[in-house]
Amino acid sequence: MPVHLVLIDALNLIRRIYAVQERPFLLNNELAENTKQQVLFNTQQACSLALNKILELLNPSHALAVFDSTQPCWRYQLYPDYKKGRKKIPEHLANKLSDIQDAFMHQQIDSLVSEQDEADDLIATLAIKVALKGQKVTVISTDKCFLSLLNQNIHVYDYFNRRFLDNDYVKEKFDVTPEQLMDLWTLTGDSTNKIPGVAGIGQITASKLLNQYGSLNSILAASDLKASLIEKLKQHQTQIQLSKQLLQLKQDIPLGFNLKDIRLNTVLHAMT
Repeated sequence: MPVHLVLIDALNLIRRIYAVQERPFLLNNELAENTKQQVLFNTQQACSLALNKILELLNPSHALAVFDSTQPCWRYQLYPDYKKGRKKIPEHLANKLSDIQDAFMHQQIDSLVSEQDEADDLIATLAIKVALKGQKVTVISTDKCFLSLLNQNIHVYDYFNRRFLDNDYVKEKFDVTPEQLMDLWTLTGDSTNKIPGVAGIGQITASKLLNQYGSLNSILAASDLKASLIEKLKQHQTQIQLSKQLLQLKQDIPLGFNLKDIRLNTVLHAMT
């Protein structure tokens, strides 16, 4: 039987669903104590429904929900301002995650929680490992970092907009290939994660450079750049190396389990 592994970026899915469930109950951007349990119940129900829809649509042979570590990941050690200012998960939702994981397990979907890595790194490790064997992987997320993994075996699905994010999407949005995205964001920075880029280089300039030279290394080695651009790149050499390291998804995390451990029981699934 051909393998089709679905990897769910769990907090990406749960937090976006929670935001939708929370919105009608917000008053002055706050959630009243007496409505929190109702919102959490609605969130868990909506997450289970979303999971059913994903399984019905993609009909995977294997699936896994991947969660971030509860501890700050290694990127914070390299760069303390990583994700600075990003809104943290509400405490009452964080306390509900174990119940949502139990609900996922009832639907046959096990959860993987990292000890020290981000879900992005775990998902990348799993996706690459399976894809290198010529098997199909679909990542469920709206996180743009996974677009850099796109190839003939790795696909990305945006559940909320009900569409696959493919090479054409990357070209239309970023004007580069998936393989060039990490170089693009190294130059421009990644505002979502508060990773700085090279001051004065925006997406249009970065994509033009990458389309002309092919890669960041080739840009840095080029001798025919404008003097002002050469100076910018020279001044930001340390930042470029740091940003590249922060953006790169790990692909070598020891997993401690086999695909057979997350195989779906098709008979049980058909009954859910």
